[in-house]
Amino acid sequence: MSCRPGCGACCIAPSISSAIPGMPQEKPAGVRCVQLDEANACRIFGQPERPVVCRQLMPSVEMCGADPPAALAWLTLLEQATAPRLSSRT
Repeated sequence: MSCRPGCGACCIAPSISSAIPGMPQEKPAGVRCVQLDEANACRIFGQPERPVVCRQLMPSVEMCGADPPAALAWLTLLEQATAPRLSSRT
């Protein structure tokens, strides 16, 4: 499966803990990556400075859904489900 042109959900919904050119700290979940252009295409796609986690992410029917809003919703739920939980213990 190929990425849907103009989607960009995988560059918005997930947190990214490694540095990205223009974002030297981690990218928080729900924040648009600075490398996502106006057409929702990655400016550093195929470049060595693209984070490993981004290079390893492969589009799938489940992840991409029927359209960009569905992809964003699914990835947001996945991010929330896999986010570290703070302990209620003190």
